[in-house]
Amino acid sequence: MEIESKQQIFERRKEIEQELAEMLKETGSEFTLDHVRDAIYNEEDNDGMMKVVAMFDRGGDASELSNVLELVTDAWNYFPHEILGGISPAEKLLEHRDTQK
Repeated sequence: MEIESKQQIFERRKEIEQELAEMLKETGSEFTLDHVRDAIYNEEDNDGMMKVVAMFDRGGDASELSNVLELVTDAWNYFPHEILGGISPAEKLLEHRDTQK
């Protein structure tokens, strides 16, 4: 995850939101993009990411699961988390990098 700027993070977040919305529609999920954002923002335990993965589960094959895991991992890294003060891990990484200069 090579991050150059906050703008790059926000642009990537928008791309991920579009991909998530499409995948939710494809899988016929009863969940919405807001449900995904909320689950990530309000993570409470080590199972938080798996709760998001479960929103897309329709018992598909391994390649479908692989696509879901890749997309959810991107969402996890680029969407804000309350535990990080309302910023994403990508933004936290950018902050850390900037303080090391």
